[in-house]
Amino acid sequence: MNKNERFEKVYSQGAVNVMEIWVDRETGVNYVFHASGYSGGMSPLLGRDGKPVISPIVNK
Repeated sequence: MNKNERFEKVYSQGAVNVMEIWVDRETGVNYVFHASGYSGGMSPLLGRDGKPVISPIVNK
């Protein structure tokens, strides 16, 4: 992975029904991506309190 890329994939499962978690390297916000066949979507990953999950920014 190139250090200049903004998003980093930190989790992946599935082949046909894909579920991935991506982290924005600038803000630390986590996003969940789900794809099934030819359709897919991405949304901020929310915690139990309804706020976005934010990871510490390591490589800045």
